[in-house]
Amino acid sequence: MKKIGVLFGMENTFPGALVDRINAMEIEGIQAEFVCVGGVHMAAPSGYAVIVDRISHDMPFYRAFLKNAALTGTQIINNPFWWSADDKFFNYALASKLGVAVPKTVLLPHKKFPPQINERSLRNLQFPLDWDSIFDYVGFPAFLKPHDGGGWRDVFHVHNRDEFFHAYDQTRDLCMTLQAAVNFKEYFRCYVVGQSDVRIMPYDPRRPHEQRYVLDPPEYDKKLLKRVEKDALTLCKALGYDLNTVEFAVEDGIPYAIDFMNPAPDADLHSVGKESFEWIVDKVSKLAVKKAQSSNKIKHELSWSAFLAPSTKKMTLKPPATPAPKKTEKKKTKKEA
Repeated sequence: MKKIGVLFGMENTFPGALVDRINAMEIEGIQAEFVCVGGVHMAAPSGYAVIVDRISHDMPFYRAFLKNAALTGTQIINNPFWWSADDKFFNYALASKLGVAVPKTVLLPHKKFPPQINERSLRNLQFPLDWDSIFDYVGFPAFLKPHDGGGWRDVFHVHNRDEFFHAYDQTRDLCMTLQAAVNFKEYFRCYVVGQSDVRIMPYDPRRPHEQRYVLDPPEYDKKLLKRVEKDALTLCKALGYDLNTVEFAVEDGIPYAIDFMNPAPDADLHSVGKESFEWIVDKVSKLAVKKAQSSNKIKHELSWSAFLAPSTKKMTLKPPATPAPKKTEKKKTKKEA
């Protein structure tokens, strides 16, 4: 019997629905259940062919357990090695190399450093920072947000230098980014499952959290939706995530990728709505079953890099898009005139 385990935290609707859906498929030799784990023996198999991870980003014990499970043959949704290494600033830089539109972004040093860090540890750090060049590059309004955060925690919308420094003073020892704000007309949050299936969900981050999914959206330009789908797939394939959400803010018809490091995305019935909930339960169930069925064919190389980036597919990196030069009209000669 191959077991599919679901590892989760406070969420209620999705984990149970996922287990019930997989078991309702009645596939011989496959069973789903909630993960149960205690003390973990090193290099000991987890007992699961597949684990769907919904919580290890908040609990280091679970993350270490999942890495050990991956070492012993369990397939994890999502890869705990890469998830541990990833950050949002890297994501933005990668997106720009892939030709996906992203707002101008700058990585900033911590406002406060850990207690064990002293002046001798900061001898490579420019001081004072050239704030004028940073503000000239990004512009205002802008968003000050953690380079490795989520859930809209510690995010500040700043409109000028004074607001920026007031916000920056509140960021403690977090490593932050300053990103140009997009004056968006449309905004989308996209589920991407198995690096192949995309569900585009209209979303409005200006609303209260529980009302952000737009359940009665207007009609959208089909070309815009096609580009959003293409860019979402491009990003998730490059990052190697089997489950992710990608957020786009659209200004003047251009979808800017705002956030695409959400490997345990919101899948609560009461926030995403019934149709999106059914879609995500169906797609993740089928993905988990497919991985369980192929688990005997997976051969791990005992190299850390094989776990970090198991895909051998090459992504084409593109230089950031630059405007085409304007054509100048050739002056006519006397003969041509």
